Amino acid sequence: MTLFDAFRYDGKRVLVVGGATGMGAAAAELVQDAGAEVVVMDFADVKLPGAKAIHVNLADKDSIDAAVDECGGPVHALFSCAGVADGTPGIEKINFVGHRHLIDRMLAGGMLSRGSAIGFISSAAGLGWEPNLAEINDYLDTPDFESGSAWAIEHGYADYFHSKQAVCAYVARQAFSLLKQGIRINAICPGPTDTPLAQANKEMWLGFGADFREEAGIEASTPLEQAYPLVFLCSDAAAAISGITLISDVGYISSGITESFPPATAAAGFLLGRM
Repeated sequence: MTLFDAFRYDGKRVLVVGGATGMGAAAAELVQDAGAEVVVMDFADVKLPGAKAIHVNLADKDSIDAAVDECGGPVHALFSCAGVADGTPGIEKINFVGHRHLIDRMLAGGMLSRGSAIGFISSAAGLGWEPNLAEINDYLDTPDFESGSAWAIEHGYADYFHSKQAVCAYVARQAFSLLKQGIRINAICPGPTDTPLAQANKEMWLGFGADFREEAGIEASTPLEQAYPLVFLCSDAAAAISGITLISDVGYISSGITESFPPATAAAGFLLGRM
């Protein structure tokens, strides 16, 4: 045993929801390399050797329930990575409501025990949730899968922007109640990352911050570079961290806030809800 073992996943069972491609696939591969037994749930085919693959449709409650039953417990780390872009039917379910239902089912079944952790992938779109918290709380107060989806559709929250705001607010709001059960919850907010989803929306997703990256001499992040902080947040080494959304954008938002890179100032203010 060494002090660094807290960063590892030896003896842990990890569930990655949305682990077939992109950042989720990178997280699944990383925790497996760190010693974990890995279960991957996804709508797409799972290709990670040695991982248990479970098909799930996060837009379908029955599919989620069946996937949770097939997974069973215990789960020591749950990575909620699945997400889709605007224009996808059921986006509010796939990006938030389905994840929430899956977590609720696992909690009710005792599958997430004391010492476990949950890690979400959010987005810069979700950063400005605080000014909208009163309305988002109404969304989070919906008691189940059906009412959550209905509320989102009725209130114009069935889109990428609002689903990610819901994720960030959920992580913050659930931190205390989960901590009383010995469970931590956090999220990362990635900057532009070269994933299949980003490539499918390349002009908007990978074009964002291109001037910043060009002047800094860097490229868009790789999925593995985003998996590193996500996996850290669910490791024992992050025992003192819960309820945060970690901005993993290589400094773009900070450079905008401080005006050290003035072209980012307006975008940072907008995304943070300060304009």
